[in-house]
Amino acid sequence: MVSDQARFTARWARAQAIMKDYRFDLVLVSPSSDFFYLLGQPGHASPRLTLLILPAEGRPALLAGALEMPGYAAWADDLRLLPWRDEENPLDVLRRAFGPVSVSTIGVSDRLWSVFLLRLQDTYRAARWYPATPVLRTLRTVKDEAELATLREASRRADLVWAAFISQPVAGLTERQAVDRLEAWLAEQGMRPAFETSVAAGPNGASPHHTPGDRVIAAGDALVCDFGGVLDGYCSDMTRTVHIGPPSESFKTVYSIVQRAQEAAFRAIRPGVRCEEIDAAARWVIETAGYGPQFIHRTGHGLGIDIHEEPYIVQGNRQPLQPGMVFSDEPGIYLPGQFGVRIEDAVVCTERGGERLNAAPRELTILD
Repeated sequence: MVSDQARFTARWARAQAIMKDYRFDLVLVSPSSDFFYLLGQPGHASPRLTLLILPAEGRPALLAGALEMPGYAAWADDLRLLPWRDEENPLDVLRRAFGPVSVSTIGVSDRLWSVFLLRLQDTYRAARWYPATPVLRTLRTVKDEAELATLREASRRADLVWAAFISQPVAGLTERQAVDRLEAWLAEQGMRPAFETSVAAGPNGASPHHTPGDRVIAAGDALVCDFGGVLDGYCSDMTRTVHIGPPSESFKTVYSIVQRAQEAAFRAIRPGVRCEEIDAAARWVIETAGYGPQFIHRTGHGLGIDIHEEPYIVQGNRQPLQPGMVFSDEPGIYLPGQFGVRIEDAVVCTERGGERLNAAPRELTILD
């Protein structure tokens, strides 16, 4: 249990203030990254309904099965704990605690199972139901100092994993064996994988979401490695592209373009700049070099408790950057049948501009 409970109760108060702006009477949060953000523990997603219930005013509540409630005992002074037994209908417990709520506006978190949502809607038929995204997004998009410290440390450990990986030859390994090596070093750093680690050799690197397989890494291959770890509930995410043996001139040219595009996006980061402008900065470099059609994804995504969260660094997103927003900077060029190149760092917007959370070299690295 996180000892600094005041940090979480302050988040509830902020949520309640934002709820009033959107005229929500209740916000219901199921076990998810939002639940973790608000309570400091992930909860248990199961057929037994668990909800963190935030009213617009007053004391929040936690509805959970009686057998799971001991895990929340430390919150007894801050939350109304609403245990329910297996022979009970949890919605009856909820209704007794909050009344009929005959006319109300209720927001629900993104990952509330449909089986629960449908039952809730049947119970509160007169209510108006909306995603709670505006409330939860506003809370989570800007990281506080404790979150930033964890994200910096997670990225520092990912850098150490990468330094260990490139210190040894990889030719002769399969992609899957290279993944195993990366994930073993993640474990040594006290982290589990934040997502499915990807190592893509040669032409497989032209698929940004390649699933590693039995292809043997050989001289002449470009190798795209995308990995990250979870530390105290927060994710790191980085990609590096290396070459096995001497690279061709075409590969060196493409690598240089991607490197310049990533740097252009980074230099564009500052408070008030729209997310789409960061994407445009990277895209302009790649398009000017003649590879625009081969840059097939957004420049970045937010990073935090989820590996993909807001803000999204993509054309059409006019959301202005604020200090404390953390996201990836990861342009790429993908040439089917040949190779791919992507370079990715986690970055944070500060009052002064961008700060890279990854320090691993971005220069072209040649491995044996």
